[in-house]
Amino acid sequence: MVTDDAKPVRSPCVSVCALDEDDICVGCQRSADEITRWSGMTNDERRDVMRLVARREEKVAL
Repeated sequence: MVTDDAKPVRSPCVSVCALDEDDICVGCQRSADEITRWSGMTNDERRDVMRLVARREEKVAL
């Protein structure tokens, strides 16, 4: 049986690729570096990025 921890964390990409002045994608809220490194990240690293994405999305919503 495959656990959730073993499944790759899916990319938050929504195919709206444009970086803002802070080098953050306006579509997925990842930094250019995070986007570039995504395919080589572990699930734990991806989860860390997803937590950062959630914080960035909160700021955008304000």
